[in-house]
Amino acid sequence: MAEILSITDALRRRAAARVLRQTFVFTNGCFDVIHPGHVEVIRQAKRLGHYVLVGLNSDRSVRGLKGSGRPIQDEAARAEVLAAIGDVDGVVLFDEETPLQLIEALKPDILIKGGDYTPEQVVGREVVERAGGRVVIVPLVKGQSSSAIVERMQRAR
Repeated sequence: MAEILSITDALRRRAAARVLRQTFVFTNGCFDVIHPGHVEVIRQAKRLGHYVLVGLNSDRSVRGLKGSGRPIQDEAARAEVLAAIGDVDGVVLFDEETPLQLIEALKPDILIKGGDYTPEQVVGREVVERAGGRVVIVPLVKGQSSSAIVERMQRAR
């Protein structure tokens, strides 16, 4: 099981990866209702690097992005589920609406996101590329969307 890290510990992990010349991969999201598309992004992240850190929006951050009815699961539950995914090495919570501050601090070698983004839309792309890293977009898994799943759940009530 992966570790749920403080930001300070995540920065230590990043520093250790540099010393060991390991590729450090970062992805982020709300991960409110985890589905196969999320798992595929994480799977691809692990194929590309040695250490996969998942940045997880805090409950406050999710409410700001998705509205008052979200998240469905609280941050502790979402972090625990992510940490149990075999290809995840660490999970770190962030409270801002975007992970830009975290990405600026970590400067990951690879920033990976799902195909609902274009490279130009990925928060932190410029930071990563300026530091010599790259952005990878993983194609969407057909029919997999947290928002669509939440809508189906609401209709089923």
